[in-house]
Amino acid sequence: MDSTFSYNFPAIKGIQAGKEYFVAMCPLRIIPKIFLFDEEEIPPEHRAQRILNKARIPEMTNYIVENQSDYVFSSITASIDGEIEFLPYNNGEISKDLGQLRIALDARFLINDGQHRRAAIEEALKISPEIGNETISVVFFHDAGLKKSQQIFSDLNRHAVNTTSSIGILYDHRDRMAMVTKDIILSNPLLSRYTDKERVSLSKNSPKILALNHIFNTNLKLLGKAKGDEIKDDEIEFLQDFWTVLCDSIVEWNLVLKKELSPRDLRANFIVGHGVFIESIGLVGNYLKTYHADQWQQYIRKLSKIDWNRSNNSDWLGRSFNHNGRIQKTTYTIQLTANRVKQLIGLPLTEAEQTLENKFFQGVE
Repeated sequence: MDSTFSYNFPAIKGIQAGKEYFVAMCPLRIIPKIFLFDEEEIPPEHRAQRILNKARIPEMTNYIVENQSDYVFSSITASIDGEIEFLPYNNGEISKDLGQLRIALDARFLINDGQHRRAAIEEALKISPEIGNETISVVFFHDAGLKKSQQIFSDLNRHAVNTTSSIGILYDHRDRMAMVTKDIILSNPLLSRYTDKERVSLSKNSPKILALNHIFNTNLKLLGKAKGDEIKDDEIEFLQDFWTVLCDSIVEWNLVLKKELSPRDLRANFIVGHGVFIESIGLVGNYLKTYHADQWQQYIRKLSKIDWNRSNNSDWLGRSFNHNGRIQKTTYTIQLTANRVKQLIGLPLTEAEQTLENKFFQGVE
């Protein structure tokens, strides 16, 4: 192969399943040029698997642009349909797998894993072209006719395990709401002991009461914020005070803290052991912050008088749990639960909340 008419990458050769593959360091500036994303060029059997979720691209782009000193991207995996040649630097036993990978200019590349990374890199280069000389590792498989690429895609994703949103929050040291949420948990005796920082839903035998993502989502609702929004110091102070008052006001939580009630029995018998409850309180708290900024604490303390038992069908059936007794947490049930909490502590419903109530009762009838 003529090196003048080829892509040339320093690379390492490896063997998997008896077949060669190559790992190369590619400058970011050439990623959008060699890995074209033209759906017409992608075989039909691959298109459905590789439809870009364009909503993800701005967030990933901002991640690169705003963290140029410490962003991290994992390898892109790609199939090559075209002529390739590997030239080892020497034939020594130690270094025979180090060499130069040559790929014909007319070769086709199909990304098996990393199409969103590729799109984000392209957008980031438009904003910060200076990152073009930085590199990302690319794992190349030779696949004539791209016949095996569908199986490669399937195999790469078959055993992939996405991290839970709780883990994502726990390990996030950039998002201020994530940091504030973790600080609140750490400083609160009940939350620090009974918050599961890994899972997003708790099993019936879990020794915890709430999941980290429940508290994070509740904080967003309390402030009426979206993930990534700016948070002011006075809002952080409100969140800290809110959780202190709330934890003091939920009788059943304090029974758990005193070892008079187990977390298992709490979840089995009361809605206060579930995400639908705590996120509904976020909506109530946001209303109080907006319309009763000086009185919100006295309203939250009224929660101690409410019957949270799952046998209390008149208040929670169809809102927090269904007719089979199963807890249900959706945007709809969170709002319906919040509506009932507001009514029970003497707060009026907004026009939108009343409309939802009317639909709820029409459905019941």
